[in-house]
Amino acid sequence: MPAGTDMLDISALRVNMTSMGVDIDLSDLRFWSLPYDQRMAAFAELRARPAATLFAEPRFPLIKAGAGYYALTRHADVVEASRYPAVFSSEPASNSIPDMPRYLATYFGSMINMDDPRHARLRRIVSRAFTPKLVTGLKADIEAASARIVDTLLANRTGDFVAEAAARLPIQVICTMMGIPEDRHAMVLAHTNRILAGGDPEYTGVPEDAGWLRTKLVGPVAMLRLVGAGRSLHRLAADLGRERRRRPTGDLTSKLVGADVDGEALTDQEFGSFFILLVVAGNETTRTALSHGLKLLTDHPDQLELLLGDFDNHIVGALDEILRCCTPVTQFRRTLTQDYELNGQPLRKGDKVLLFYNAANRDPAVFEDPDRFDITRSPNPHLSFGGPGPHFCLGAHLARTEMTALFRELFARAPGIRSVGEPDRLTSSFINGIKRLRYAL
Repeated sequence: MPAGTDMLDISALRVNMTSMGVDIDLSDLRFWSLPYDQRMAAFAELRARPAATLFAEPRFPLIKAGAGYYALTRHADVVEASRYPAVFSSEPASNSIPDMPRYLATYFGSMINMDDPRHARLRRIVSRAFTPKLVTGLKADIEAASARIVDTLLANRTGDFVAEAAARLPIQVICTMMGIPEDRHAMVLAHTNRILAGGDPEYTGVPEDAGWLRTKLVGPVAMLRLVGAGRSLHRLAADLGRERRRRPTGDLTSKLVGADVDGEALTDQEFGSFFILLVVAGNETTRTALSHGLKLLTDHPDQLELLLGDFDNHIVGALDEILRCCTPVTQFRRTLTQDYELNGQPLRKGDKVLLFYNAANRDPAVFEDPDRFDITRSPNPHLSFGGPGPHFCLGAHLARTEMTALFRELFARAPGIRSVGEPDRLTSSFINGIKRLRYAL
């Protein structure tokens, strides 16, 4: 729910959703097409229920649906599941509700779908490229890229903030880190968009008003585009990997293909899926947070004034509050490896749970007045980079560095910038994305 608005009446929400044939069904794509405040009101109801709600799984072509999943919406439950990976496993899949078939795992079976020791082995390889020291070494390049972006905004005076700023910075940074040639950056961005698009009608080509035909076509079309994007990025990774094996340059791709961990190198499949994970994750979270950040600060001019009055003192708190309120990644899945009691609710071995970070970040048991946007909020134990445990976001420091650099440059040189109108939101149960956001100076 947009910060500063009042919680909607749940009975009114039920009437609205029931009229659409939906009764808080998180597996129905129509739910994710509802206005954001209505969806967050639904999560507030789920969070208030005495036990986690079981939902039937969404249907996907050529993939067998499982027995359903429990929606974890309380902060304490999401934290507990994150802290005990031996019980709440990321295998066989954390980024899809159904188990991932082999033809998808080839492209998307990365370390986020693994438990230790396999997860730890792969994380050790890439973590060397994301240490605070190495990210600090990129700071000058990130600041220079931010300056060029603001040059464009000042020249245009109005346009799409997502395309001209929020998407432009992180894709440039991660592609540069990976050594991807500049003439391939647009292709990488396009494929990451398709991978994360889900059932959004803009990417599937199936309009929302297509009725029963939409239900039949969205899954197959989305799956075809997902496989195509994965194949294209995997091919780019293979070409770049071969080149770096012959002539290493010191970039992240060179380090990955030349890595030797406990006498073992990455296989071609591991490198390909790892490559896809890095370019997708290195782009999406930061892009989403930057876009929501401008919207939130526009909607709350008192908080923007506070930030402009003392940027260095308030930017850390502002980033945390933006991340809490927008929660770029909505959920990840875990699978029970044994019977377990969570908050008094018995769960069984093999049960699936979805960790809804967006709902946990608005839990009134943890956050006072949770729908209020307050850049001075402290403490702010949001879960937007994942809960505590081995899967906490590896790129968190890089994302904060990019956001700080762009906002610093933006508000120093264009303090009058504001978002205009409502954002064009992505229809997705996985990413709280903004496709377009108008700005004006």
